[in-house]
Amino acid sequence: MECKKTERVHQLLQEIEAHIPFKDKKNTAVSQVTVGWQLDHALKVVNGITGVLARTNKKPFKKDFNLTRLVLFGLNFIPRGRAKAPKIVLPPESISETELLAQVEKAKTQLENTKALKETAHFKHHIFGMLSKKQAMRFLELHTNHHLKIVREILKKQETV
Repeated sequence: MECKKTERVHQLLQEIEAHIPFKDKKNTAVSQVTVGWQLDHALKVVNGITGVLARTNKKPFKKDFNLTRLVLFGLNFIPRGRAKAPKIVLPPESISETELLAQVEKAKTQLENTKALKETAHFKHHIFGMLSKKQAMRFLELHTNHHLKIVREILKKQETV
């Protein structure tokens, strides 16, 4: 199951890579930020979480109950405009294609490396609480897809304008 999640996140990374040429597109009817902002943020989250998972691989993991996580993971959905991203995963003022491509490559490598991590590797999310490796991979799938939905909508609206 976890391997399927890793493969799904890998597919989403390929989609991110395909959208990089459209990084400067924006449609304020959909989002106040550009396609590049959405892509950069999603990549920073993937790279940040996979990095934390690697560092917590040998530390003890303590399960916790989180109703918000239970509901949203169960619904396979992250609502728009409800949460504020931590500063560490906010994109810079200027987003370059080169930097996005470098982040994609780093994300692919780190994602591959998570396969070898113990199931006790974990990440503490500011809303969803303590996430096991399996839950973290599920979050990465949901979160990345959430931002790609916004990107798809921005680009679709651009076609009709």
